[in-house]
Amino acid sequence: MVYSEYWNAKTELLSRDDLEALQLTKLRRVTEWADARSPFYRASFAKAGFTPAQLKSLPDIQRIPFLDRDEWMASQEAAPPYGDLPVAPHSAAVRMHTTSGTSGRTPLRALDTRRDWKWTSEMWCYAMWGIGIRPYDIGYVAFGYGSFIGFWGLHNGLEKIGALVIPGGAQTTAARVKQIIDFGATVVASTPTYALRLAQEAEALGYDLAASAVRTIVLSGEPAGSIPETKALIETLWGAKAYDTAGMTEVSTIFMFEPADQPGGCHIIEDHFIEEVIDPISREALPYGEAGERVCTSFGRSIIPLIRYRSADMVVKVPHTHASNGRTWDLYEGGIIGRVDDMKLVRGTNVYPRAVEGVVRGFPSIEEFQIRITREGIRDEITLVVEPATSVGDAQWDALESSLVSELAHAHEGLRFLIERAPEGALPRFELKARRLTDLRTAGGGTT
Repeated sequence: MVYSEYWNAKTELLSRDDLEALQLTKLRRVTEWADARSPFYRASFAKAGFTPAQLKSLPDIQRIPFLDRDEWMASQEAAPPYGDLPVAPHSAAVRMHTTSGTSGRTPLRALDTRRDWKWTSEMWCYAMWGIGIRPYDIGYVAFGYGSFIGFWGLHNGLEKIGALVIPGGAQTTAARVKQIIDFGATVVASTPTYALRLAQEAEALGYDLAASAVRTIVLSGEPAGSIPETKALIETLWGAKAYDTAGMTEVSTIFMFEPADQPGGCHIIEDHFIEEVIDPISREALPYGEAGERVCTSFGRSIIPLIRYRSADMVVKVPHTHASNGRTWDLYEGGIIGRVDDMKLVRGTNVYPRAVEGVVRGFPSIEEFQIRITREGIRDEITLVVEPATSVGDAQWDALESSLVSELAHAHEGLRFLIERAPEGALPRFELKARRLTDLRTAGGGTT
């Protein structure tokens, strides 16, 4: 049986009242489950004076204490290897995945039971079916298949839909490009950065990706999937439509996806998640249209319930009416905007890596880039290190440099960026999450 035979659109089309009633029922169940079985949640709820019986309506979710990454990591460190969030011993699980890593600390370790992993695949089916992927597709997963969760769920979701799946595995970029062409892949899944890297390699090998069978690019892992300039460049190089998705190891799967009609944002899978947006400083709830930190409550993972988890993702939630596809799920406009701690203050101006990338990707002759912030005496300096294509000569470089200075200043309230040319191949390439910003003003520096 393929996914299309039992796919049920009813939850996507529920009235908002019915959807919120469903969410409230699930919220009661997950808090009862966590309170009864998780030592961490039992202590956290008791400290906050919360009991599941207090959940009379959906706004009562604000009675539940937040969970943040530092608390989870501290729990792991105090009771290794998994901490006291799980409701059962690791013997109940069939999979273990980790986050991509936090500087100076052990990555979070997340467990999944067989039931949890089935749910993870189902959430990817929601996304891929909404994007337009069908059983006749051939999906290529350009991913290293390590302990980082990455595209593991997408792989299983493709199988569940009935598509043919080709795992990219531990290969060179050139080998992956060759397989994409040779096997007639119609769908390719990667990070936005790696989609560009694959395209660069294809050009070097003499392949015309725009003439290949690929028609769909599934992007995840970086905010760049919803940056219009980056997406447009990917679509031009591949001759295919690109769609943004976002997930996180903490819930083992995705929580939003960009549907086939691409309404300028990503639908939140609201029958399986409650997504709140708060002010990261005051922790107060924010209304539609205001940028804030997303807070996630998941109903699918049973062994590690995730309740009011502060993700550190910056988002702008808008009503479902921003889309015309009939779904009643709200959207994150522009996907994930960035991280709460991504913003850097340089000479009184806020600098976001997403905004810089939006400018850089408007210049197809730029192969790769890095952002470096330093302190020279009492003055902060920000430098964009650019690796242009080999075809860019001295005269073209001068014009490119001038344009970058102008457009970056326009996008950043007149802030002047220094531009530095890097030799061919000097800047790092990324298969997973790109790390392009280094702030050398902090002790020891820091890369995001």
